[in-house]
Amino acid sequence: MPVKPGLHQRQRQTQTLAMTPELQQAIRLLQMSNLELQAFIATELESNPLLEVAEVDEPEERRAANREEAASAAVDDASAPQESLTEAFAREAPSEERIADMGVDPAEMFDGTAPSDQPAAPRGAAATTTGAPDASSWTTVAGGAGAASAAGRGFDNELPGLEATISGSKSLREHLMEQMELSIAQPARRLIAEQLMAHLDSDGYLREPLEDIAKRLSAPLEEVEDVLHTLQSLEPAGVFARDLAECFRLQLADRGELDAPMDALLDNLELLAARDFKGLSRACGVPEEELPRLANRLKRLDPRPGASFSGDPVQVVIPDVFVRAAPDGSWLVELNQETLPKVLVNNEYRALVRASATREKDREFISECASRASWLVKSLQQRARTILSVAREIVRQQDAFFTRGVSGLKPLTLRQLAETLGLHESTISRVVANKYMATPRGIFEFRYFFTTAIASTSGEEAISAEAVRHRIRALIEAEEPNAVLSDDAIVKILKREGIDIARRTVAKYREAMGIPSSPKRRREKKMLMKSGR
Repeated sequence: MPVKPGLHQRQRQTQTLAMTPELQQAIRLLQMSNLELQAFIATELESNPLLEVAEVDEPEERRAANREEAASAAVDDASAPQESLTEAFAREAPSEERIADMGVDPAEMFDGTAPSDQPAAPRGAAATTTGAPDASSWTTVAGGAGAASAAGRGFDNELPGLEATISGSKSLREHLMEQMELSIAQPARRLIAEQLMAHLDSDGYLREPLEDIAKRLSAPLEEVEDVLHTLQSLEPAGVFARDLAECFRLQLADRGELDAPMDALLDNLELLAARDFKGLSRACGVPEEELPRLANRLKRLDPRPGASFSGDPVQVVIPDVFVRAAPDGSWLVELNQETLPKVLVNNEYRALVRASATREKDREFISECASRASWLVKSLQQRARTILSVAREIVRQQDAFFTRGVSGLKPLTLRQLAETLGLHESTISRVVANKYMATPRGIFEFRYFFTTAIASTSGEEAISAEAVRHRIRALIEAEEPNAVLSDDAIVKILKREGIDIARRTVAKYREAMGIPSSPKRRREKKMLMKSGR
């Protein structure tokens, strides 16, 4: 009997990899830097009542015993009639009559040690430098800000606390506004000046054309230029410049060092960048021996006069891993404990809340918070183990670097490390992102140890590209003015040392390091030799 065409139902079993929210969270945690991780943990602490900072001073056995006693007490009280969380929060506060019946002075009910009702203030030093909570109890962390605030202003007056009176650093606009109010008196000119300030970038440059500003203000272009000339006399010297040459010219004029040769040099900065010293000598009207002196005067100037007023905090590099030498000659690798978030699940509070929660909605909320908190703790532990295992393998693979320096770097790729550790290459990529290692030779990013390979002429082990770049720089720095090495000469030297490299590769590495070609280096070294430098 023929089957009629149409829709049919079929059952098929397949296997797929699903990215659950928990797995996505674990992946995000793995690629976070320690500062990003601390910010994420702070957000979780605010949204999840079952998470808390671990009290490292309290022994783990005692903390576990306290939690077990509290949990058993909560279970014993579960049989008694309990009100829901909504009813508990809606209940009115005790009246004055009820407080009087207690026979307790209200002033004695607060001893200054209870946690504040206000959120805990951020711990500046620990949050920005070490990224780890202090070794104090959770109660002290939460109550410190409230107690300090209350001590600063009292309960009756309205004076702000000391932390509210500390002024921040001035912005570039505020700094210039104070000077402008003393330099410009006419309201119309002040309006033009404020518009010019509004178009300053973070480096102190005025990038907007004056014609456009004058057109928007319906003001004469000559008056806008005159106001700009007044503003260019403000501190710091060099602000309101429209290009680098004008910025240097304003600073030199402020110092009284703007002479005719320097003015000509500023008009031909492109010749200085191209190291065309002959053309620059003709343009400035000075011998080539005088050019280094003029160039050194430019080095003392600030190309970004407004950058010091940006107000952006400097992010200090905090190592995630420490590497130190062991007595037996090996290397010890350990995690930076200050950057590891010390968080745990407060099962005591969980038991108390579950015992008092009668509504299904409240129980679901507590279960969800407990699940999120437990998974976060496990993810943080897995993150720490993965970072430590990757760091140990990097140190093992690059042992020669820690012994001899950059010349001992070996070629290493993410795939090689992934195959050794039995992890996926993408996992290694996330681990090495934004992670730093403190070694006896300095602080290095994890990615620094991953370089491509360059073949050896003797058939031995390949050489790291970073080590080759280091060798090229060392050869160029050691060359004499009358024996400047060309790219071909560098290739021959490297091949005698067992490094098989092409001339175009040497040129590419040299240009990436900002080193000029051999003819330019020869002219520059001869000029410096004539000037006696």
